[in-house]
Amino acid sequence: MLKPMKSNHRRPKPKPVNSLDILVRLNWDEGDDLEFKSARGGLPGSLWETYSAMANSHGGVILLGVEDDGTVSGVHEPSKLKKSFWDTINNRGKVSANLLNDSDLAVVALEAGSVIAIHVPRANRYQRPVFLGQNPLTGTYRRNFEGDYRCTEQEVGRMLSDRGEEPADSRILEGFGMDDLDLASLRQYRQRLTSHKPTHPWLSEEDKELLAKLGGWRRDRKSGLEGLTVAGLLMFGRDETLREGVPGYHVDYREKLSTDPAVRWTDRLTMDGTWSGNLFQFYLRVVQRLAADLKLPFQMNAELFRKGESEVHEAIREALVNALIHADYSGQGGIVVEKHRDAFDFSNPGTLLVSFDQLLRGNVSECRNKSLQTMFMLIGAAEKAGSGVDKMRRGWASQHWRSPIVSEQVQPDRVAWRLPMISLIPEESIQRLRNLFGNAYSRFAKNELQALVTADIEGAVDNARMRQICGAHATDMTRLLQGLVAKGALVQEGQGRWSRYRLSFDTHSLHKISDSSHKAADSVHKTANSVHRDEADALAELVMVAAPARENRRLETKAMERLILELCLNRWLSRKQLADLLQRNSDGLRSRFLTPMVTHGLLRLRYPDKPNRTDQAYTATDLVKKVRN
Repeated sequence: MLKPMKSNHRRPKPKPVNSLDILVRLNWDEGDDLEFKSARGGLPGSLWETYSAMANSHGGVILLGVEDDGTVSGVHEPSKLKKSFWDTINNRGKVSANLLNDSDLAVVALEAGSVIAIHVPRANRYQRPVFLGQNPLTGTYRRNFEGDYRCTEQEVGRMLSDRGEEPADSRILEGFGMDDLDLASLRQYRQRLTSHKPTHPWLSEEDKELLAKLGGWRRDRKSGLEGLTVAGLLMFGRDETLREGVPGYHVDYREKLSTDPAVRWTDRLTMDGTWSGNLFQFYLRVVQRLAADLKLPFQMNAELFRKGESEVHEAIREALVNALIHADYSGQGGIVVEKHRDAFDFSNPGTLLVSFDQLLRGNVSECRNKSLQTMFMLIGAAEKAGSGVDKMRRGWASQHWRSPIVSEQVQPDRVAWRLPMISLIPEESIQRLRNLFGNAYSRFAKNELQALVTADIEGAVDNARMRQICGAHATDMTRLLQGLVAKGALVQEGQGRWSRYRLSFDTHSLHKISDSSHKAADSVHKTANSVHRDEADALAELVMVAAPARENRRLETKAMERLILELCLNRWLSRKQLADLLQRNSDGLRSRFLTPMVTHGLLRLRYPDKPNRTDQAYTATDLVKKVRN
């Protein structure tokens, strides 16, 4: 009997799912996070942990019927899976809250099979924590860079605190009274209030009554308990009583203006016992230091008096007060403010109480410490209309500086703002991009160029950052970034909320490559008819030489060695520069290729007596040059 002949045709490799295409087809916004789940055996158990984690974090999209590597395996009998999903999510014994409506679940037919797409919205502060089972302390999850994780009791406790109607700073501190305050600070505050609102009716009150009006002293009608509130102690307390009443309280201001890396800071203000340490005194001292070097433009107000501050001053003040009134003072790390030569940094413990998009839109006021907000508002240092973010962005836009950057981290929870004093499109960045892309530079659209400049200056760009800069829709920004990936201008790392896009090459490193190419060319080509190429041509040649390594991740050892020798011929290149050109891990490149090639006499070190120098560089040996010639 003849055996059937084996086919020489291999089964085509499944293509990864195009998640963006699915979201566009469903008319959904791009999710802040994206998760693939196999559904070979029905609804996976881990689905509910991811649902809880996304709801308690930034929301996201779950695609059922997609494997971890992004290939579509499909779902069988989608209607049964949908019914099982709705039965479970509406069972309060299994899931604490159903945040979805009918439009948040859809079946998408793809060539490789059907996929169920589930859109998980971000739970608001009054819905968190969303948990599994009956106990929030053991069934609450959140997302971090590595995936879903079970929350600690402390994290759950802070979510429960944020959902309460009573502001965090209104809690009465038993056993604390007026003797625990720095009365000099309270008097100074009264003077500030008099200056800002000279006819305010509260100015006629005695200290204790004024404190009560401000929310710093309270009497609980139900229990009859009366005393100093957390807000009163934070704003006007003394160093030692602050540590006792709010154990996690800490404030720290640092100036880092020196160009000498050995100098940690040029000025610092922290709780060292030489001043009262309360928020009011911290604000007064720090706001003056932050604005000390800012130039005041000559402007007139409506009464034809010269203005005392610019929009930049307002922006800095809003950023400082924003950190003080939104902080979770039971969290870790305290308030940290840093002044750099080219930026201001503000960070505080806690999480954002509104979604990222709500924050960018402004006009939404969700404050963790409402009494503190009132205290700062009355002296003209804060607003209640949710306009603080708008003032920060407007102040920075007035100088054509890059838009303020907001970021949120977990474990521990912190919110950070950076206000960079860098031009929106710096000339030096434009020059680096011109050198990198040559004639192709002129073909980038305005927002594409902004994405490339951001990746160059900030090291990477993502969807959220582009929305901060351009104010555009999330899906439009993803299309723009993916388009730059398709053009080879950016490379993508991660997926979903963790997607970050970097330039295909490190422009700072490659600028040095071009310089070294010129120096090598000058030293080797000394004939009369030698033509010196410009930086773009020199860089383009190196990129072309390294192209086989970028296109083939499994390049043979000998072929990789030939590329390295070609790149290092008549020029010095560092390990970092070679890694950028070849798109390889720099440590692996050194261990697998560079060190053995030095040992075998193919490459030589610029600093042979110190082989482990971070700026070590390599060039082809004279032996290689002779062989080539």
